[in-house]
Amino acid sequence: MLKVLVFDSGFGGELFADKLEEELPVVEVIRIIDWRNAKKLQNNPIKSRAIIKKDLKSYINKVDLIVFANHFLSITNLNYFKRKYRKQMFLGMKLKKPDSFIKRDVLILTTSAVARTLSFHKFVYCLKRKSISLPLDTWPDKIDDGELTIEEIQESIDSVVKKSKLHPKEIVLGCAQFNDIKNELRQVFGPNIRIYDSFDETLRRVVKTLHIRGGIAKR
Repeated sequence: MLKVLVFDSGFGGELFADKLEEELPVVEVIRIIDWRNAKKLQNNPIKSRAIIKKDLKSYINKVDLIVFANHFLSITNLNYFKRKYRKQMFLGMKLKKPDSFIKRDVLILTTSAVARTLSFHKFVYCLKRKSISLPLDTWPDKIDDGELTIEEIQESIDSVVKKSKLHPKEIVLGCAQFNDIKNELRQVFGPNIRIYDSFDETLRRVVKTLHIRGGIAKR
C-alpha cells in the first residue's frame, strides 16, 4: 500500500489527513502533527527547518509522499526540502484561486505569517479583482481547542468588511484549520457564498503524483 505522510503543526493537518483517508482508501496515511512546536514552526522559516528535519528524519525516503498540510510551511520550506531530499517526493498546499469568470469581490482569510510572504502578495495581485485580506492569528488556536464561536467570526469579519465597502461573494481560505468552520462562514455570509480551500486541489495533486488509478473516491 502506498504511504502518504501528512505533516503539520495543528488541527488543519488532522483535517486534511481525515479527508485523505476518506477519499483515497488505497493509501496508508501517516500523521505527524507537531503541536508542541507549533509556534516555532510558524515564526521563523529558517529555524523551522531544523524542527521539520527532526520530525521527518525517520520517514525520509521511507514513504511514497510527504504532504505539508500547512500554507506557511509550504510557502517557506517546501522547495528547500525538495532540493535537499531529491529522492523523496513532497507536496505542499497552495492557495486556491477562485475559478469563476465573474470577478466578484473576494475575502481572503489567512494568518499574518502567510500574509507577510511574497508568495501571498503575488497571489493577491494575480486575482485581478477587488479583495480584502484578513489575517486572523487567534482563530487557529481557538479552532484547535473548539472555542471559536459564530459570534466572534461575525464580529471579526464585519468590522473589516464594513470599512472596506466591498461586498465579498467569494472566500479564499488561507489556513488549513479554517476548513473546519465552513458551515459557520455560510451562516455569516449566507448559503450562496463560494468558499475556496486547498484540500480538493491538494488531493488531486496527490492522485497525480502517485499515479493512482481511478482518482478520488466517489461519494
